[in-house]
Order: sequence, then C-alpha cells, then structure tokens
Amino acid sequence: MAEHVPRPSLGAVLTALCVTEIVSWGLLYYAFPVLAPRISADTGWSPVAVTSAFSVALAMSALAGVPVGRFIDRHGPRLVMTAGSGLGVVTLVVIAVSPTLPVFIVGWAFAGVAMAGVLYPPAFAAITGWFAARRLGALTTLTLVAGLASTVFAPLTAAAYDQLGWRGTYLWAAVLLAVLTVPIHLIVLRRPWPQPVHVTSKQPEAEKDYTSHVVRNTRFRLLTAGLTLVALAMYAALLALVPLMLERGLSPQAAAWVLGLGGLSQVAGRIVYTALARYASLAVRTATVFGLVTVSTAVLAVVPGPVGLLVAASMTAGVGRGIATLLQATAVTDRWGTRGYGRLSGILGLPVLLATALAPGAGAVLAEVTGSYANGFAVLAALAAVGTMFLVASSRTSTPRSSRIASSQAS
Repeated sequence: MAEHVPRPSLGAVLTALCVTEIVSWGLLYYAFPVLAPRISADTGWSPVAVTSAFSVALAMSALAGVPVGRFIDRHGPRLVMTAGSGLGVVTLVVIAVSPTLPVFIVGWAFAGVAMAGVLYPPAFAAITGWFAARRLGALTTLTLVAGLASTVFAPLTAAAYDQLGWRGTYLWAAVLLAVLTVPIHLIVLRRPWPQPVHVTSKQPEAEKDYTSHVVRNTRFRLLTAGLTLVALAMYAALLALVPLMLERGLSPQAAAWVLGLGGLSQVAGRIVYTALARYASLAVRTATVFGLVTVSTAVLAVVPGPVGLLVAASMTAGVGRGIATLLQATAVTDRWGTRGYGRLSGILGLPVLLATALAPGAGAVLAEVTGSYANGFAVLAALAAVGTMFLVASSRTSTPRSSRIASSQAS
C-alpha cells in the first residue's frame, strides 16, 4: 500500500530540510554557548570541563561522518537523518538529567553522533543526490534558513533558561527536536535514492576504489589541508571575538552586538555567493571568499577601534564564514562531480570538524601563549592565509587524466 502514497516533491523535501536543519542546529549546537556558563555555575563543574564536553561532541561528529556518508551513498539520507534525530532526542534528555560530569560528557559524546546524522553533511548529501544541477540554489536556500539558527534559538534558549533552568531547557529542547525533526525526516525523505551508476552487484568494490583514488590525489590533500586550517582560524576567531572586544575596551553589550551582527552577515554572504558562483571561476571564488576571512581576521588583530570599524570587520568575517559553508558543501562536486559524494565529503569533513572541535579552546590558548587576544588573532590570520593558498591551489591544479575520465563518466 505504501507504493500508492505520493512521494514528496523536491520542494517539500527542501522545505522539510530547512525546518529540520534550523531546529537541529539551534537545539543541538547553538543552545550550548548560551547555557554553558549557567551549567558551570549551577553544577560547580569548571568552564573548561563543560566546554570540553562540547568539544567531545564535535570530535565524535567528525569521526562518525565517514561511515554516515558511506551509508548515505548506498541507501540515501532518510534512515540516517531519522535515526540521528531520534538519538538527538535521547541524548538531550541524558544531558538534562546528568547527575555527574562523566555522564554529562557521555551524553555529549552521543550527541556528537546524532549531529553527524542530522546537521549539514547529510542534508548536503541529500540535496546533492536529489537536486542534481539545481543543487547550488537548493544548498543556498538551506544554508540561508539554517544560518538563522543562532538568531532564533539563542534568545529562545535564554528565555527558556530564565523560566526552566538549564536542565528544564534541555528537556524542552528534546521535546521540540522529537516533534519537529523525527517525523519530518521519516515521512518527507521518502524519495527514491539514485544508485551510483558505477556500482553493480558484481562490482561492490568499484566505488571504494574510486574514492580511494580521489583521496590519494594531490588536489584532495590540498583541499583537506586548506579547509582544515581555515576552519580552525575561522571558528577560533569566532569564539574568541567577545574576549577580544572586551580586551579592546568594549562593554559586554557592545561586544555581543559585534558578534551578533557578524552572525547575521553570514546570511547576506550566502545571498551574494549565488551571483559570484555564476560569473567567477572556482579559483576566483575561493581566493575571494577565504581572502575575506584572512583580511578581516588580520584587521581585528591590529585595529583597536572605533566600534564601527570593528563591527565592519566582524561582518566581513561573517560574510566569509557564510560563503565558506557553501564552498565546503560543493568542494567535492566542483572538482570531481557527484560520484561518491557522501563518502568523499565524510573523509573531507573529518579533519575539518576535528579542527572545529579544537576551536573553542584554541583562541584562549593562543591568547595565553602570545600575551593577548590581538596577538592570537594575528596567528589565526596567518593560518587562514596559508589555508587560502592551499585551497586556491586545489582549485587550479589540473586533474589527472584518470580522474577526468571518471568524472566525465559520472556526469
């Protein structure tokens, strides 16, 4: 009987992913920075220990990304995203009722596995598999909506905390996640999944051989190294921005505005990127976007004020971060086509997400080692510059003949 049920349209799928991504990012990711100081104050656990639990989640998300991508390549995103949502609900409950720090950390470790199943990588794989040539427009729409997750859920989380405390807020988050993501993933992601044209029942190793070939390619190594360095620089700078502003003499309220306006500019950047992608080559796009990240980080390192200039630098960095998400989402398809996208993006994302997991403490460590947050930002700008050079090289290096043949066959 299920065969007679109309399959959801691509528009319904995109709408569903927009809803589940903004909710999943808001509750599994952006609620934590709001609640972390309250958790530490309420429990007596040190801020470092509480933050480390979240870093464990990000590391687990990175490690789980490769098998998740492999599964999606063969079976599609429906089961992965439904199971990830369900696991996310359970882990938020565990986090909410954690009696001890070890239980809290274990809860976040499994929350990281849930993140691997519901955040951007599986959603990007779903769009890449279903939308084909229209994927850039769909990816842009998805990231525009999901980019508002912090804008929507940070104040909601703060308001919920005032009424419920941090434990009650996470229980509330679990209910929302259960209602707004699990049934949507289960019901709406029911479209047929395109099977890899190169894999037959007699060639089960074909796809693995292809992805292994791509991973050994110099372009892939340059791409991975570049994205890893830039991700570490971007997210360490993002998380250290408020301490830098306080070091510059801004009030906590003004520092929060500098951070918040930078977040809003991520959305603006993604709108601009659609036009940039239409008229500029991959190398030009890459140099432009990650050049913005590098320059804005350097400006924040050396310019003490006024506030308007600091806001402008923060917003420029936000534009770069926003477009960087799209560039990472299309990095594999821009260079090698859609073949093996899930597995390749999982391998690519592993070191990038591990770098992101290190970012919460990287800014503070650099500030301590170099003597100030400003000096730490100078180091981050240098890392971003090196990463940008790697990324530009990965977009310009000629593809080996075997890869060109494989890509042309895949398309």
